[in-house]
Amino acid sequence: MEKDNLEILLEDIRGKFDLVLEGHDVLHKEIRDTREELCEKINLVDFKVGVLNQKIDGVHDKLDQKIDGVHDKLDQKIDGVHAKLNQKIDGVHAKLNQKIDGVETSLNQRIDSLETCLSQKIDAVAADLTAHRRDTEAHPTLYKVKEGT
Repeated sequence: MEKDNLEILLEDIRGKFDLVLEGHDVLHKEIRDTREELCEKINLVDFKVGVLNQKIDGVHDKLDQKIDGVHDKLDQKIDGVHAKLNQKIDGVHAKLNQKIDGVETSLNQRIDSLETCLSQKIDAVAADLTAHRRDTEAHPTLYKVKEGT
């Protein structure tokens, strides 16, 4: 009886073992299928990432071109403004030089006029003093000329 029981028990274990092996095969197949699906999805994502990288590179190149274009335009405008400002500054400089020259000429004329006027007045005072001295020396009894010591 033990042998019969053992054989029955072994058959039962074999049946259960076969079920475990079938389950293992089914799980192994599902894992393989899932792995294949996952590889396909990864390949699709890699493809999409590659396409996006190409688009990003294209946008980057376009932006670089636009930035370079804007940079060139700004350089031209800055150069134009610089030239205009230099012209205006030169114009103002020339006008100020003319005004300064005019003021200098006017002041020189006034100084010359004052110098002439003062020279004439000093000569007149000197002539008056000379005449006064002669008059004083002509009347020695009334006035006596003292020289400074």
